[in-house]
Amino acid sequence: MVEHRISAYTINQFIEGVNMAELDQEFVEYIVKAIVEHPEGASTTRKVDERGVLIELSLDQADMGQVIGKEGRTAKALRTLLRVLGAKNNSIVNLKIIEPEGSQRPESPNKPADSLETPAL
Repeated sequence: MVEHRISAYTINQFIEGVNMAELDQEFVEYIVKAIVEHPEGASTTRKVDERGVLIELSLDQADMGQVIGKEGRTAKALRTLLRVLGAKNNSIVNLKIIEPEGSQRPESPNKPADSLETPAL
């Protein structure tokens, strides 16, 4: 696995060349494309409404686990960084990760299995 290092200097260079209105969207793309195996499959859309900014992130199915991370830690960290970036620009920024079509989530260990039958009385 390739290790990616993103320094504060790299982020400052990145920020200088981006339109401030779309900084949040470009930021998400920059970070995500640095950590996934298939950066060409990562794309974002930006929507603004009365509740704030919504960044929708679409990924290659193989990269979902890398972006979400163990117990959602990577996605949570990305959302935290977006909240900070939004606060700096006086806006509320939310991230929605779009699940690719045809993907299946593993069964939750807390859910009862469908194959278990109730014994007849």
